[in-house]
Amino acid sequence: MRVLMIAWLVFGSMGSVWSFASPLMSIPDEPAHTIKAAAVARGQLLGTGSGVQGDQLVVQVPGYIAHLNVRSCFAQHSNITADCAQPIDATDRGWTAGRTSAGNYNPVYYAIVGIGSRGLSGESAIYAMRLISSWLVGFFLAAIFAAASSLRHFRRPVIAAAVALTPAVFFLAGSINPNALEIATTGAVFLSLCAIFEQVASKTGPGRLPLVLFTLSASLLAHTRPLSLLWLALAATAAVLCYGFRTLWRSLSKRGFQAAMVIVGLSCAFALWWVFSAKSFDSLLAGAPIPADEAAITMLDNTVFFMVQYVGVLGWIDTLPPPATLYTWVLGFGALLFLAFTARPIKGRWVMALLTVTVIAVPTALQASTSEKLGWVWQGRYALAMVVTLILAAGVTTRFRPFKITPWTKSMIRWGLVLGALAHTYIFLEGLRRYTIGIQGHVNWTEMFDPQWQPPLTWQGLTVAYIFLLTLGAVGLYRLLTRSHASRPVTHLKDQGAEIMADI
Repeated sequence: MRVLMIAWLVFGSMGSVWSFASPLMSIPDEPAHTIKAAAVARGQLLGTGSGVQGDQLVVQVPGYIAHLNVRSCFAQHSNITADCAQPIDATDRGWTAGRTSAGNYNPVYYAIVGIGSRGLSGESAIYAMRLISSWLVGFFLAAIFAAASSLRHFRRPVIAAAVALTPAVFFLAGSINPNALEIATTGAVFLSLCAIFEQVASKTGPGRLPLVLFTLSASLLAHTRPLSLLWLALAATAAVLCYGFRTLWRSLSKRGFQAAMVIVGLSCAFALWWVFSAKSFDSLLAGAPIPADEAAITMLDNTVFFMVQYVGVLGWIDTLPPPATLYTWVLGFGALLFLAFTARPIKGRWVMALLTVTVIAVPTALQASTSEKLGWVWQGRYALAMVVTLILAAGVTTRFRPFKITPWTKSMIRWGLVLGALAHTYIFLEGLRRYTIGIQGHVNWTEMFDPQWQPPLTWQGLTVAYIFLLTLGAVGLYRLLTRSHASRPVTHLKDQGAEIMADI
């Protein structure tokens, strides 16, 4: 519980800083999601439409919400600063028709976030919605660390969790967009199930905290986006492959787990009903058609390039991450995947194979199946939930490797945390530069001291706050990873590994 609360404080605050650092409506599709949230908060779960492909649904919302689409003047133009957007008229509260491409999405996330638009108006209401989303996502990001730290051999799972939470996750967490919640809850489902299975395998019974985290994360994940039910099934399957089917059967005999499964099952049933009744898979946008075979080949060819988006392409996919930040995560991902694919027991690698195929094949199949009708729709962030789960699974798969705390390993942990904090800071500053002075054809960092646009609290104040939070998180991680009573003696590893091989 202590890890959960501290991590929630840090991650919720980091998402909040991003929510102020990013200009309003500067995240992909944020106007559509904001209009949807405001509508759901006022009782309009679906809206009306003509039924024509590409025709967005219409809802009645306050005028200042309905007109948010015009604020995206800087979208896809990294040289244009955020001062081009007109101020939001907080007095424009009359009912106005708003159009949203998220109109047929599940209303649960939007009902929670939309609360921020009640009783407030203008920028204050939108920032309130962003902050609610940030702290909601922050809780489930904290749940990932709480579940990882509860494992008997937790160090590599915790390191994997730190690597998996790329800057893109926090960038999205600071916006009104269910994508970040989908990422956080998918990771929480996987690791909370791992914690439950490990406790059942050790015959101590599932603890209350992992059961609660699993129930909450799985129940909410089912309602985030149309694809979320697939991610939920894959995350649960990955956890079963990590601990074996025998452990699953034992878990199903426990009353606490049975109750959790009933709640999650009912939630999934409602989510599935909504997907089909509201036709959530019917896109409300349409682009130039692309032949299916061409789309599939392009997706496969871009498999590695999507790594850039997994790390963090800011704005409306118009601002690339600094190379130093990108290479930091390439190094972290590569190291964890290499260890996982060479891990023992060998059967434990099946989970890595499953998730790797998922990350490559599912996006390709989805894009190819819709390209002739909708054109190009795929973005790397859509698969980030599975990418995060893949990295978390790498940590769980390698948990049996000895991890002795020596002066050398302490030094490696310290330098790794410093490198990660610097990489997070660098991309954060890059985002601020993009909106305060624009990405120009020359190096213009010093021009930030004469900005054309300033976020709330100024870019300097937000940077100091973000560095403080990164430092706080790094110190907490260091103390967690180097504590002496971390795991059982190494002599138990062989026996536990043999047991899990037998289960699988």
